[in-house]
Amino acid sequence: MPIDIQKDSPELALKKLKARESVMQQLEAIAGLGSWEVDLQTNQSTWSPESYKIYGIDPNEEVNINTFFSAILPEYLQEAQGLLQKAIKTKQLLKYTCKIKRSDGEIRDILINGRVIEEDGQSLKLIGTTQDITEITTIQKEAEELSELLEHSSNEIYIIDYNSLKYLYVNKGAHKALGYTKEELLTKKITEINPYLTEKEIDVIRKKLHNHHTVLNRTIHRRKDNSEYYVQSYIYKLSYRGQDAAVIFDTDISEIIALEQEHIKQSKLLEHQAYHDTLTELPNRTLFEDRLQQAIIISKRNNEDFALLFIDLDQFKKINDSLGHHVGDKVLIETAQRFQRLLREEDTLSRLGGDEFTIILKNIKDEKSAATVAQKLLNSMKTPINMAAHTLHISASIGISIYPNDTTSQEDLIKFADTAMYKAKDEGRNNFQFYSADMTKNAFEKVIMENSLRVAIKEKQFEVFYQPQYDAIENRIVGMEALVRWIHPHVGIISPTEFIPLAEENGLIIAIDEIVMQKAMQQFAQWYTNGLNPGKLALNLSMKQLADNNFMTHLLRTMQQHHFDPLWLELEITEGQMMQNPEQSVKKLKRLSKLGIEIAIDDFGTGYSSLSYLKKLPLHKLKIDKSFIDDIPDDSDDIAITKAIIAIAKSLNLKLIAEGVETQEQKSFLIKHECKLIQGYLYSKPINAKEMQKLLSEF
Repeated sequence: MPIDIQKDSPELALKKLKARESVMQQLEAIAGLGSWEVDLQTNQSTWSPESYKIYGIDPNEEVNINTFFSAILPEYLQEAQGLLQKAIKTKQLLKYTCKIKRSDGEIRDILINGRVIEEDGQSLKLIGTTQDITEITTIQKEAEELSELLEHSSNEIYIIDYNSLKYLYVNKGAHKALGYTKEELLTKKITEINPYLTEKEIDVIRKKLHNHHTVLNRTIHRRKDNSEYYVQSYIYKLSYRGQDAAVIFDTDISEIIALEQEHIKQSKLLEHQAYHDTLTELPNRTLFEDRLQQAIIISKRNNEDFALLFIDLDQFKKINDSLGHHVGDKVLIETAQRFQRLLREEDTLSRLGGDEFTIILKNIKDEKSAATVAQKLLNSMKTPINMAAHTLHISASIGISIYPNDTTSQEDLIKFADTAMYKAKDEGRNNFQFYSADMTKNAFEKVIMENSLRVAIKEKQFEVFYQPQYDAIENRIVGMEALVRWIHPHVGIISPTEFIPLAEENGLIIAIDEIVMQKAMQQFAQWYTNGLNPGKLALNLSMKQLADNNFMTHLLRTMQQHHFDPLWLELEITEGQMMQNPEQSVKKLKRLSKLGIEIAIDDFGTGYSSLSYLKKLPLHKLKIDKSFIDDIPDDSDDIAITKAIIAIAKSLNLKLIAEGVETQEQKSFLIKHECKLIQGYLYSKPINAKEMQKLLSEF
């Protein structure tokens, strides 16, 4: 439909013209056709973007009629100038094919079509188009030059009568591919070899050829034995033996079609993988969030309730760590299948990652409906999962939030269900909990604590306390353990039990450990400089710290900064942490040991460590956990365990220290069984640096 701008306001007319111009530019780009006009009075020109592209000229460059001629190769120039003058003089259409040299030096074939615009008998403008026909010209030239080789081409080459569609010529490649003799093919029409070529398609091809277009077409050939294969056809019109004809170059593209089909298959697979978990085939987080958004929209429109269940498998990490990820993966797959069997088709079970699952229960009557499903899910896990030689007893913790009772926000629904799930964990696992406002309060308090902790790190609100370690026989200090205390400006001293678990959970423990390391090493080096003998500094080393790529660099830099001798340092890592990744622990602890730093296993006897790994670790000391010392000498089990630990230390030629020693009886027992290094309230509670310096001065 033409654009009528006469009745429009100037602003609207301009907008329509710009829109039309944009469309024209897009069409030109698609067709590879550039338009232009020349003012015959001034010789100034206006080019479309595609014209600049064809000539390889910067779109910001000014052009005129001489720009055309400067690009034309010399052998075409005189003829081009003559045709232009003739077109201006006779008012005839200008149509000219020639070669140009682009600004980048590339030679291209072009087709120029032009027309003179006149007014009152005076020629005012020349308008026209330029088309890059290099490819077509090249093909035509090669066809002429290589006509003798066509017969032996591996491609199928045909010449057909333009009107009757009968074959006029076929090369050896054609009748060999089809299984016919040359004589047999020359009695047939193109539709007998291309059985799926319709009259409508033929009409479209004829129309394109009539307009001097080269046609690319994909079709199917049928051989003499009735087998079929795909071909890509390149067709253009020509005169053959004095009659209208078309030449067809066919290439067998069966392999390409097979690859395309495989590509389509892979694309569908990739699309599926983008929205589904690769392990369980369940919807992933992306698809879950979309389904949750749709559930909110539908429930709001239909005035319905739905429940969101957030599920976490209990102590799943232990399975991965002890039995390997391949067993853990099988557990996840089995869990997903058990859950899926309990749900309706309209419900959505998703895996967010790790051992976290979510379920959207649509259109529930009340909370009881959600509770019933949750209990069924828990019951489904009661049957042990058998994996080869392992029988695994798995349970789950489930948190539930309800739309719209709890919230109408998608983000809050997830957050509330997650909060309720952690409440289920706190209640002993293997249960479900509905969200309540109290849970938000507890979560808020946790956030407040985390924010305060970040401020404390920034402002270094931490002080190092020291608990001395004694040689009980010689009654002298041989070292001390550095213990962190948070000195809050308003609350006062905050116990490590209140903030250390949170710091380990969110990764802030690394920054806290660095502060302790800085302060303790500085203080220790100062004591040695002042002639005191504090022995060894025992620093607690977390797995997060050990796994940090910058830990070694920071440790060495800190020791160098404070002139701290590596022989003064002992790093304590808990047995439980060490066994989380024993292979990695062995490698990194060996690097530390080579520096002259002693390595001690803290809380020994509580982490179920493998004795084979104890042999591999560069250990120097075992530290008997306080829990085994508390009831000595009254508890026979603790006595037996402590004796066993002492025996292990002796067999491995390791030093031994007992922590939590508070009574003379405990001390006597330890000395009697050759554990002479002691740490505990019997000698001293953890004290600040000033008190520790006073204590050191007494020796």
